Amino acid sequence: MTDTIDTNPTSRIANSVDLTVVDDPERLVVLDGVHNFRDMGGYEMGDGRMIGWGRLFRADGLYRLTDSDLELLDAIGIRTVVDLRSAGEVEQYGTFPFEKYPVAFHALPIIDATWRDADLPEFEESEQGEIDFLTWAYRDMLDVAADRFAQAIHQLALPAAAPAVFHCAAGKDRTGVLAALVLGGLGVDRDVIVADYGLTRAGMERMRTWVRTHHPEMAERMNKTPSFMLAAHPEAIANVYDGLVAEHGTIRNYLATIGVGDAILDALADTLTT
Repeated sequence: MTDTIDTNPTSRIANSVDLTVVDDPERLVVLDGVHNFRDMGGYEMGDGRMIGWGRLFRADGLYRLTDSDLELLDAIGIRTVVDLRSAGEVEQYGTFPFEKYPVAFHALPIIDATWRDADLPEFEESEQGEIDFLTWAYRDMLDVAADRFAQAIHQLALPAAAPAVFHCAAGKDRTGVLAALVLGGLGVDRDVIVADYGLTRAGMERMRTWVRTHHPEMAERMNKTPSFMLAAHPEAIANVYDGLVAEHGTIRNYLATIGVGDAILDALADTLTT
């Protein structure tokens, strides 16, 4: 498994829109124990409004938050946490420390078991194999957990939800799919959505650097994990996005089929611009 990660995801995506907003240095919230905590603000929605900074965040495992991290989240004013991890992950690693920092907490497991514990199709050991695996995995998530993605969006759309954060273990896969659905439902440009996903490449590198120093047992587990499970290829989320659009016309139309209608998406837009 290689540790080489392209930290400039926008360079690999053909597009006709300005992607500089994706690389805004304010997007990454620097924390001690969490490495992929990102602000989703600054993106233009389909109605011409901009998602406000400090309203919605995506992240990796919030069970690693330190006391100083919680002080920063308190300054941000986080009100809502949506945890997309499985019950087994929560039992093994713990959860957001809401006993120290009270929030509206919602556990919405997208998958019942992590990929290490599941029977998976075989994919070739190559970059294309990694893309094929992630594309398959994300489509599978939508097939089996569409209702939980819908529930997450409903929670994020509540008037008092923001500032809110949703997360999984690495902030890459389950979080990446939900982020694409949220941004797509709000009418954010497709290439911006793909580039936003691509920022996770740098987040994975930050996590690897951290675990080598602070959690050698976790580093050993990562070293034994097949590379395709740790990959973060923007092409995969692009494949999923394009497939939904080909079938439904827009992401907003797809969301309507899983119970997220215009009223919820309009409420979400209002919440994120208030």
